[in-house]
Amino acid sequence: MKNTFLAILLTSVIGLFAFQSEPEKRTNKNKEIEWLSITEAYKLNQKEPRKIFVDVYTNWCGWCKKMDKETFTDPEVVDIVNEKFYAVKLNAENRDLIIMNGDTTTQQMIARSMGVTGYPTIVYIKEDFQTIQPVPGYQNAKKFKDTLEKILAWK
Repeated sequence: MKNTFLAILLTSVIGLFAFQSEPEKRTNKNKEIEWLSITEAYKLNQKEPRKIFVDVYTNWCGWCKKMDKETFTDPEVVDIVNEKFYAVKLNAENRDLIIMNGDTTTQQMIARSMGVTGYPTIVYIKEDFQTIQPVPGYQNAKKFKDTLEKILAWK
């Protein structure tokens, strides 16, 4: 009887700890990058300047989908991006009109003006919204984190 009581107590305590740690695991795994449109990033940058990275993609791009699934879901990547950057998704084939800073353009035209010729391409923009550095090709989470750290050192 005494052993049964101890076994039930021990099982309950272990279960309680396992239950309490489970939401933390779910939260960490479900972190997501806070994606913005280019116009939203531009407006936010006017109030609180940050570096911006633009994920230029197409709907048919397999490597773009791989970056979405693997690189952009890495918890460390998500933390760095959400804390220190404005993250923008830009569809290089989208021709819908957008108005930014009084000019009418499209996502396709913006991608071309940034010199993007292949997908995926990540374009880094300084706080002044002028200096642009495109980095073409797939990047795994480690390589992408390294690049983010280098971009943060830009002055």
